[in-house]
Amino acid sequence: SSEKKKKEAEVPQIVIPDDYNSVISPENLKDYVGAPVYTADRLYETTVPGVVMGLAWTSMGGSALYIESVLEHAITKDSSPKLERTGQLGDVMKESVRIAYSFSKMFLAKNFPENKFFDKAQIHLHCPEGATPKDGPSAGVTITSSFLSLALNRSLRPDVAMTGEITLTGKVLRIGGLKEKTIAAKRAGVSTIIFPKGNEAEWKELPDNVKEGMTPVPADWYQDVFDVLFTDVTKEEGNTVWKAEFDEIKKEEQKDKESK
Repeated sequence: SSEKKKKEAEVPQIVIPDDYNSVISPENLKDYVGAPVYTADRLYETTVPGVVMGLAWTSMGGSALYIESVLEHAITKDSSPKLERTGQLGDVMKESVRIAYSFSKMFLAKNFPENKFFDKAQIHLHCPEGATPKDGPSAGVTITSSFLSLALNRSLRPDVAMTGEITLTGKVLRIGGLKEKTIAAKRAGVSTIIFPKGNEAEWKELPDNVKEGMTPVPADWYQDVFDVLFTDVTKEEGNTVWKAEFDEIKKEEQKDKESK
């Protein structure tokens, strides 16, 4: 072993002078370790109506799954309701879109009966990263929130993410991968996470470092989700969002009747 020690002694040692000072900061970190391999899932710092952050569970773990809805044309007398969807959606997710659309129409009619948005709205729903196939029922509450955000013309907070299957009556059903989805939400800068009440026991079991800084909202019915997202929408505001457009339609229809 004396030979081994002799060899080790021959290896030149790097001598660092006492006055050498190295400061690693966020600005120069990439000079030491290279460019970041992973970029954040967050697409939006501020959102427009119709954009909502959902959460997906993939073989690679959790990730943010955005849902975007837009109104394709201005609401006019000649508009007729339509729903288009894109973004490599599987059959189960396509079903979720249909269920969310029907539920949203029912929910709006019940809570804001004078808001006739869905009578004329031509909507296009898209999930970004169209090259990635997406399937599963857990985007139901996210899709519903996207449609209602459009119908009420309200942007949603960009620091809220949600997951949960929805039924036609608005019941929120449990999902898988809550831990992975919570980690993905945290990575995307989320501070409030909405998930099914059926997953509440699972939430309580999550490690504290995963839950830290997150406000959980266990939702039993979609109303629980709505109360968090649209807290400041009054009955009057919700009913009169599209009043100018529908007043104009009434005028034009009246003119058409008189000219016949």
